[in-house]
Parts: sequence; structure tokens; C-alpha cells
Amino acid sequence: MNVQQLKQQWFGNIKNDILAGIVVALALIPEAIAFSIIAGVDPMVGLYASFCIAVIIAFVGGRPGMISAATGAMALLMLPLVKEHGLQYLLAATILTGVIQFLFGVFKVAKVMKFIPRAVMIGFVNALAILIFMAQVPHFLGISNTTYLFVAITLLIVYVLPRFVKSIPAPLIAIVLLTSVAIYANIDLRTVGDLGTIPSTLPEFFIPNVPFNLETLAIIFPFSLALAIVGLLESLLTASIVDDMTDTESDKNRESRGQGIANIITGFFGGMAGCAMIGQSVINVKSGGRGRLSTFIAGAFLMFLIIVLGDLVVQIPMPVLVGIMIMVSIGTFDWSSFTYVVKAPKTDAVVMLATVGIVVATHDLSKGVIAGVILSAIFFVAKISKINVVKQIDHTAEELAFSVNGQLFFASVDDFTHAFDFTVQNKTIVIDFTNAHIWDDSAVGAIDKVVSKYKENNNRITLRGLNSSSKKIIDKLAVHHV
Repeated sequence: MNVQQLKQQWFGNIKNDILAGIVVALALIPEAIAFSIIAGVDPMVGLYASFCIAVIIAFVGGRPGMISAATGAMALLMLPLVKEHGLQYLLAATILTGVIQFLFGVFKVAKVMKFIPRAVMIGFVNALAILIFMAQVPHFLGISNTTYLFVAITLLIVYVLPRFVKSIPAPLIAIVLLTSVAIYANIDLRTVGDLGTIPSTLPEFFIPNVPFNLETLAIIFPFSLALAIVGLLESLLTASIVDDMTDTESDKNRESRGQGIANIITGFFGGMAGCAMIGQSVINVKSGGRGRLSTFIAGAFLMFLIIVLGDLVVQIPMPVLVGIMIMVSIGTFDWSSFTYVVKAPKTDAVVMLATVGIVVATHDLSKGVIAGVILSAIFFVAKISKINVVKQIDHTAEELAFSVNGQLFFASVDDFTHAFDFTVQNKTIVIDFTNAHIWDDSAVGAIDKVVSKYKENNNRITLRGLNSSSKKIIDKLAVHHV
């Protein structure tokens, strides 16, 4: 990366990046605390993680303008480890998670993104939007009419104000204005302070207090591997979404390495593992954030809020933050999905709906995405496994010809072998593969079986029209060479 690019990424959008970063920092506080509670740890573990990861990823990440911090998807995976072994093992697992992610980046694992179909991406985004909304429900449903009123006013400000005021992000105005009203009028509302205590102290470097032996590695490695995969999956999908929103490209392998570095350092400063956050990234982009400065400001201002303005932060009414997160969920949801379900191929619609359903049911993004990819693969295999063998008889030359059309591999070999008549004797059998491709050992085994059965009845076999790669695999693996 040259100096000009670096300068553009840091200082090409200063005012908007700073304002967007401030909005994101305010929205990060309740989320980081909530995710800490999900993971079963002190609120400061999530807050320290969000501060460390955001600041570090601003320098080492591959996607400018994307927000990384503590996330719900990863918090869910941590809960069993924290319950059974405690915080110190979680911090050790966080460091190992970072090491695995860094290695994934070094070995260019971002290439696997091309195997995630668009239907799964749409399902992932929609499921996340639903989960973001569902996470807000306990904070406003059935609490008080004043709570409903503040949520409604927040949504009104967020959606109407940008038509008149474009210089300052509407969510920031909503937070400052409604917090001031709530404090001044002494309105009884739930606040950020109700989620947990927030001491005004900076994170300190320390080495997790765990035995450095194979037993510890055996405990933390399965969790670290799961966290590394889920974290990268969410980060790379979020990077692709931000790419689309900003019409720019990003370095996915650098992002993988950056996420690893951020998690390694975070583990040494008492934070839990994190990754890119689609909700906060959407807030950032919609608030005008585009560069690395917005991510840095989000992390730095988060710590500034806790250390310097902690007494004010705890007074921010939850309904205001709920309103902003509802806006995020509405903005995140792909509303064209309703027409997509009708117009797209039925298999794609099923994949999208299955991804959404599994994520919402399990609250685990990785399960939904993995299920969606597997389902897509099954549908794809079913689609291309249709093979057609056409029989042609030449009575004068005593030749029996078969024309094979389609892809010959493990899923289509049964249809291929059943298409031949093995009762014929003393004939010249020609099998034409001009319109076919041979993919694997199962395909070669099926051809071997056909050749063997015909030779048993004194037939002469010729394979014709093999392309170079099909011929190569047959020469390499076939038992009955023709």
C-alpha cells in the first residue's frame, strides 16, 4: 500500500469519520456489556475487547470503515468455556483464536469466501437483522409507555432529521438530545448503568493465569478453532457487505491477519475474542464513516467515554439506544428478499430461508451459514448429476455407439452404468464422451465396470471424444485400459 492510499484511508474523510466513530462508540457500550453478560463474564471484559480490537484493527485490518469489537455470535461460543473453566481460560483461548486467524490469513483462507453462495449471504444478513431486533425486545417491550415514547421519538429523529441536517449524524443528535431531556426532566427510564457496573480504569497488560501445558491446549483449542472460524466468517461476510455499500474493494487476507493480531493483543489486555460487527459497521457507513479513522475513533472514544464521561454514559436511556439499533436492523435487512423468494430458483429460495431459520433458531451465525453452504452444495450436485446416455446402432458395421452427455462423477455413476445393455456379444462398442466430462475416481470406476462387462461377452471397446483432463484421469486410475 502506497503513502497516498494510506493518507486517503486515514485522512480522506476526517469530519464524517470522527462523527460516525462517536456514534458507533455510544452504540458499542450497551452491546459490549450485553455480550459480556451472554458470555458470563464481567462487563469490562467486553468493553476492553471492543476498545482494543477497534483501535488495533484500524491499523492492521484490510477493510477501512469496518467496525470490529466484541460480538454476540462469539459470546455464545464462549459461554461453556467460561462456565467450566473461568475467565483466565477464556483469555488464553482468545490469544489462541488470534494465532489461528493470523495463520488463516497467511495461508489466504479468504479464498473460501467464493464458496459461499449469494442465497446464503442474503440469509446471513437477514438473520443478523432479525437477531439485532430480537436483542432489543427485552429492553423496551412491556416496560413502560415512556419507554415506547422514547423509542418512537428516537426512530423519528433518526429517519426525519437527515432530510434537514446532514452535517451531524442523526443517531448522535438523538443520543445527546434525548439523554439531556431524560436527565433534565428526571424521567424514569432504564439506562446503560442498569446493565452493569463500569469502573473508570484502563486495561492493563498481563499473561493469562493458566498452566502452560498440553492439558490446557486440549481444553482451549476446540473453542479457539470455533471462535476463529466464526469470527473470520462474520468478518469476511461483513467486509463483503461494506464493500457493496461503499462500492470499494478490500483485502480479505489482510483482514484475516488483522483480526488475528487484534485478538492476540486483546487476550493479553483482559478482553474477550471479537470480530467484525455488521450492525455497527452499518451504523458507521450510514453515519458517513468510510476510513480507518472512523474505526479508530470508535474504539478510542469508547474508552474516553468510560474513563472520562463514565458518569454521563451510565445515564444514557436504553430506549434511545434501542431505537438506534432498531434502525440498524431495518437498514441491515434486505427487503428485496421478499421478491427474491418469489423470483429466484426454488432451491436458492430454500437455501436463503433455511439459513435465516437456523440462525434465528440457534442464535449461531456459523451454523446457519454452514447449513446453507451444505444445502447449496447438495442442490448443485443434484442439478448437475443428471447424465444422459443415447444409444445409436450401426447395423452395417456391427457397431454399437453410445453418446454420453453430462458430468460423470460420484452422484451420476449409477444412472451412467444402468444406461448400457450388457447382453450384446461380439460387437464393436463405441462410447463417445465428446459432450461429457469425467471428474473423479467414482467416474473412472464406473467406466471400468462398463468396459469389463462388455469385454466378458467378447465385445471390442473404444472410448472416443475424451477431453484432455478426462483422458488424464482415466490413464491414471483405470484398471481396464482401452
